[in-house]
Amino acid sequence: MALATLKDRVKAAASSTTASPGHGQADAVDEPAAVVEDAAVDVVAEWLRRYEGDVAAALPKHISAPLFFAALRPVLPKLRGCTPASVLQAVITCARFGLIPDGRQAVITADDRIATFIATYHGYIDLMYRSGLVRSVVVEMVYENDEWNYEPTAPAPLDFTHRPKVLASESERGKPLFAYAFAWLEGGVRSAVAIVTLADAEETRDEHSRAYQRAEESGAQDSFWHTHFAAMWLKTAIRKLFKLVPTSAELRALDVVEQAAEDGRPQILAAVDPETAGLEAEARHAAAAAEASQDTTARPLPRKASAGRGRAKPRRRNRDRRKVGRS
Repeated sequence: MALATLKDRVKAAASSTTASPGHGQADAVDEPAAVVEDAAVDVVAEWLRRYEGDVAAALPKHISAPLFFAALRPVLPKLRGCTPASVLQAVITCARFGLIPDGRQAVITADDRIATFIATYHGYIDLMYRSGLVRSVVVEMVYENDEWNYEPTAPAPLDFTHRPKVLASESERGKPLFAYAFAWLEGGVRSAVAIVTLADAEETRDEHSRAYQRAEESGAQDSFWHTHFAAMWLKTAIRKLFKLVPTSAELRALDVVEQAAEDGRPQILAAVDPETAGLEAEARHAAAAAEASQDTTARPLPRKASAGRGRAKPRRRNRDRRKVGRS
């Protein structure tokens, strides 16, 4: 029977590797786990290569498909338990934004058997730079023993200063107080400062992260809020910042995609900015209408029906004019 799904193919690969012909069950137990792992990864990679053309079409020109798949390969073992559709959706969504799933720009993780694309705060910063509207981005954490001052009513850049003790150890700097982010825009203008306190970060985590809620309910505690709290704290500041600066449609779409993941909705359906999608739909409709109008056979010009066979009788007014001319 054909193995149509990714899950079935992975199971078949694992079983054939652990119990090869001519070996008993005892020998299968001694089979190295790395062999099973590599066989399963090869099956997943083969399944994904079927869609290499779709991934290549989604990638921007400055990122090659081989580079993207090279970064994706170490992630595949973690996605073996996910549904095939979610794996493909997460990969293509990540490719559409031109982010490499290497853990620095983006990650693709398993969330309740659903492969989910997550951009890091570095990925957000990269998209800010691509917009051409942002010259530099600063995102940092303020610790209790750092020197800092915040006066919202003062003109920028005097409204906020931060002097971190970079040579001090982590214990000497004290506990983290808040994360902040700001950007220098084209023209030398600095944006407003986005500040996220610990209470703000925890509120975002508790109310908007379904992955965190599921990890808490199951007791696994393996969500990114559990394992990378500081990075998620900084990312919250970046997501708050991009609402304070001029942004591109790509960056707005990224925020929509991440919100879709938090809400448990398919990400790939939200990977295009709604406004852009509407304009593209109108353009396709107009193009289709234009092509249809060229293919339509030209209608014959209307002809006036004659009053019988032969030549039509002249109008009465013309006969009257001829009578006047002869008189």
